[in-house]
Amino acid sequence: MLREALGVTISSRDGVIRVGGGARQIGVAKAVLERLARDAGAPRAREAVLDLIAHESAKPAPRGWPEGADSDETVLGNPERTRPEVTWDGSLHVASGGRPVQPKTPGQRLYIETIRDHDLAIGIGPAGTGKTFLAVAAAVQLLKIGAVQRVVLARPAVEAGERLGFLPGDMQEKVNPYLRPLLDALHDMLDFGTIRRFMENDVIEISPLAFMRGRTLNNAVILLDEAQNTTRGQMKMFLTRMGHGSRVIITGDTTQIDLPDPTQSGLIDAVRRLRRVPGVGFAQLNGGDVVRHTLVQRIVEAYGDEEHNAPHAQALREALHPADL
Repeated sequence: MLREALGVTISSRDGVIRVGGGARQIGVAKAVLERLARDAGAPRAREAVLDLIAHESAKPAPRGWPEGADSDETVLGNPERTRPEVTWDGSLHVASGGRPVQPKTPGQRLYIETIRDHDLAIGIGPAGTGKTFLAVAAAVQLLKIGAVQRVVLARPAVEAGERLGFLPGDMQEKVNPYLRPLLDALHDMLDFGTIRRFMENDVIEISPLAFMRGRTLNNAVILLDEAQNTTRGQMKMFLTRMGHGSRVIITGDTTQIDLPDPTQSGLIDAVRRLRRVPGVGFAQLNGGDVVRHTLVQRIVEAYGDEEHNAPHAQALREALHPADL
């Protein structure tokens, strides 16, 4: 109601309410919220809240009030209070279609353990091994237990061997087809109303990789999917978005690189550069971890020899298993 009546922005996280907008509007919102806090526990009808907003709005502004200034102010709560550190034991209390989401193979269990134990986890494997699905499940779990405050899901907008030309619609409609797999995974684990509320409140964000430049993301799970289709520059840009209290999960399938030169994949380059960096973990899934239709595993195996001998596959093996290690 404050948003609609005053045109302000409001966020409420970790026991703190912040209001953004014009200084006068912030003052009105602050007065209303403080009054509601004093009366906490007493029932208050919608009409009574609207009357309170109207009453505070009608009051004259204090002398010298910066009427036109835009600002952002903490109006309730203590932003400096320390948050108890929340640890995650690696268990997933997330359901998909009414069934609990759990790793089903030794490779998948190692993948979840890698995410649990490292601030930066890189999962590599063919289609159907649950890379994206389990990463989203881990992100939702970390959000549920309060280990992070946000989930940011990103993907490079690269076409799979086709040139689709100019897509119709606004920017959001143009990028939606590229981000749809991430949204599908979310819909499997959260109901539509929860997802919509989280996205409106910026708790969950799904974004093309190109929109990540210039940002620093604190207290968040940041998931990059289809990372094999990033360039070296894009991968460096993404990795440096990590802020305090954040975890980064990178997933990719090096058998499905859609870049003009597969050997220039930012994922392969990142594995080579980061293999000795403390805090970075790697999990490699294979055909035995495929949990889709049994035919998918046979398809992966049928293409295996050709992919095994490809130059980019050799580069990945050298990065993951260098001779000097």
